[in-house]
Amino acid sequence: MKNKVLAVLATFGMVATASAIKVNNNLSINGFIDGSYYSQDNAGAQDTSNVGLDEVEVNLLVNAGNVSGEIHIDTEGTRNVNTNDTDAGDDLSIEQVHFTYSFQNGAALQVGRFGSALGLEGEDPAGLYTFSRAYGNGDFNLGNVDNADHVQEGGRLSYSLEAFTGSFSLSNPVGTAEEGAAGAENDLDYELAVTYTGIANLTVTAGAQAERAAADVDVWTINGAYTLDKLLIAAEYINRDDASVALALQETSAYSIIADYDINNQLGIAVRYSEWEDASGGSLAESDKLTIAPNYAITESLGAIVEFSAQEDSDGTDTDSVAIELTYTF
Repeated sequence: MKNKVLAVLATFGMVATASAIKVNNNLSINGFIDGSYYSQDNAGAQDTSNVGLDEVEVNLLVNAGNVSGEIHIDTEGTRNVNTNDTDAGDDLSIEQVHFTYSFQNGAALQVGRFGSALGLEGEDPAGLYTFSRAYGNGDFNLGNVDNADHVQEGGRLSYSLEAFTGSFSLSNPVGTAEEGAAGAENDLDYELAVTYTGIANLTVTAGAQAERAAADVDVWTINGAYTLDKLLIAAEYINRDDASVALALQETSAYSIIADYDINNQLGIAVRYSEWEDASGGSLAESDKLTIAPNYAITESLGAIVEFSAQEDSDGTDTDSVAIELTYTF
């Protein structure tokens, strides 16, 4: 099942190299077309629904000797109705653009605009087992490159040695200058990630982020994924310390666990439970969400997900939703 392979590769940070159309020895192309129907039942409020094209993305992958590069061009539709993405509209944008120089000793230097190396749900909709993300549209969705807050512009140095891979990046958020008018200066953000793959079928990633350009936020996280025959189990914990809010509300956390089981080569089912905290409104709000998402491979390239989610917030609000998503990958 092609989009399940992409989901696993996205978890490991390898989705850009999966299944590409070769144009010549130096250029390949891949991407996806994603559309959905979504309906949300808001207790005590107006129900919402939407059907449409969520996102189209085309990735240009170039390679010349020790240098490789990627250009991710995408457009988003109206998927924000389910509070997963912050942007809506059909304008083309450069989601990511970067080149990587590979040294001979296992080290590599990446420069440009790129996503986080952290986060269990990484990259785009084609790399997810579910329609929605674990933590609504909150700050805990570290790997969501469709949210500009989780895309970095700068440099990343990585190194691979047997069972370990590590990376360290220095960057600014997209559109943020390190130095501005009247002597204004923004400190660089940084991110550290270490991945361990020394045990068969197990991947564990731990790391930290510091946001210094537009805020004063420290994040640390750990996630792991284990595959046993037809069953994949993955879990994640994130801790976030935001100095911009009141002292008693600075530290918030989130966690999720997901299990995906392949019933056969075409049919599978994913079950996810997540909890997260939010202090942005001046008081601590807590939410939990249960998601059940059967998935079916219509063809090798076309996959469908039917999702049922139930979310409960600490203020007593209950939100139930259903979605049907089609994703074509190439």
